[in-house]
Amino acid sequence: MHRIEPAPVVKSVTVGAPPERAFEIFTARMGDWWLKTHSLTASGQKTVVVEPADGGRWYEIGTSGEVKEWGRVLAYDPPKRILFAWQLNADWTFDPDFETEVEVTFEPTAEGGTTVRLEHRDLANYGAKAEVARASLDSEGGWAGLLGAFAAKAA
Repeated sequence: MHRIEPAPVVKSVTVGAPPERAFEIFTARMGDWWLKTHSLTASGQKTVVVEPADGGRWYEIGTSGEVKEWGRVLAYDPPKRILFAWQLNADWTFDPDFETEVEVTFEPTAEGGTTVRLEHRDLANYGAKAEVARASLDSEGGWAGLLGAFAAKAA
């Protein structure tokens, strides 16, 4: 039997900031724009940290100080691209043995802004829950809403 792999979730947004600033807001200031409703902590999200290097950690800090891992940085290439290992399984819990990829690219526009393109791929890794996970990631409450929040911060 041949299994059809779920299509990656692909979203893009164009912001008025140049690539260097857009990249900095997306990575170093992720805690400023990541939706607070998208938290794994019991106390609520205080901030999100992206360690700026290949192999860096990607995690959330709760208001009471607890840390929840989300994944890691596979490739850090400012201001052009960042590649994350998303290690949240279909139950939205960190699993060190689980991985999908989130690649974000930053392309300059003729007007001096940046087109930010996000692709979340390898969704077949969710197994039997792949289509449900994809639908959630592709929804307004998923990457669309998150990129919208980023765009508002990078306007």
